Amino acid sequence: MSQLTESQRYEISSYLQKGKSKDEIASLVGVHRSTIYRELRRNKFKPSDRYDAEYAQYRYELRKEQRPVKRRFTVFIRERARERLVNDHWSPEQISGWSKLFRQPMVSHERLYQWIWEDKRKGGDLYLYLRRRGRKNRKRGNKNKTRIPIANRKDISERPAIVGKKKRWGDLEIDTVIGKNRKGLILTINERKTGFVWIHKLPNKEAKYVAAATEKLLMPFKGKIHTITSDNGTEFADHQYIAQTLGIDFYFATPYHSWERGANENLNGLIRQYLPKWETMEHVTQSYLEDIARKLNQRPRKRLGYMTPEQAMKFKDLEHMKKAFNIR
Repeated sequence: MSQLTESQRYEISSYLQKGKSKDEIASLVGVHRSTIYRELRRNKFKPSDRYDAEYAQYRYELRKEQRPVKRRFTVFIRERARERLVNDHWSPEQISGWSKLFRQPMVSHERLYQWIWEDKRKGGDLYLYLRRRGRKNRKRGNKNKTRIPIANRKDISERPAIVGKKKRWGDLEIDTVIGKNRKGLILTINERKTGFVWIHKLPNKEAKYVAAATEKLLMPFKGKIHTITSDNGTEFADHQYIAQTLGIDFYFATPYHSWERGANENLNGLIRQYLPKWETMEHVTQSYLEDIARKLNQRPRKRLGYMTPEQAMKFKDLEHMKKAFNIR
């Protein structure tokens, strides 16, 4: 298909005003007759309108802007993707989605995966920065089935239905993650709507330490938090102290129903990217944990439209963020 130039459009307009036929115009302009017919059909505001060369050029340029552009995997794009993957630990989908949101050149996430696996076949190590590295999920056994009952626990069945909708800020999930050989322990908290996370090191699993760390992390948000949901670990035995101190309701999930705290399970998986199960956590510093939390809070999330949790904390929704960053 021939692409008309701006000057050719003005020629067409002039010939039409002189009463020339479409076939004559095609011969005079030097294009196929179908090009003239297509131009007159596509680049008018209404079919009955007079052909306007200036408006026709505008319609052409507008379509050209909206046309999807096939991105070449240039050295520049490759290095940008490598930096996001290796330094920021973003997934290929996050790299591609965030770049699209902020109108930065990037190839699709499928192409990024092809690049990573091609690198692996050549002996490269890019695949090591993927969360799963191609591993299959392994079901957990129900270990330590006998649990000490937690006094005055409020079951998740009593939790308000709005919490499950993830429509309001301030509904949290909480858990602990332990290192290899039970050496080293950390507390993880996530906000359900935005995915914002807090991480804190614990000296041991006693409930009083968990309660104190929770109070320290969340006290700046008192008055904005509504609920916290945990599993049935005895480290949350001081739940009433946490609830009273923060002015919230504390709920416990059904035993062995990890999907009831799916966001927190996912968070712990993300943290394992930095603190693998085969490593102890006894020498991990709080400063390093805060660095992990910062990276996770600055990592784009697909369910947030590729906003980061940090951005989602500042803006009501994706449209408000786009307006603030002048993204169309």
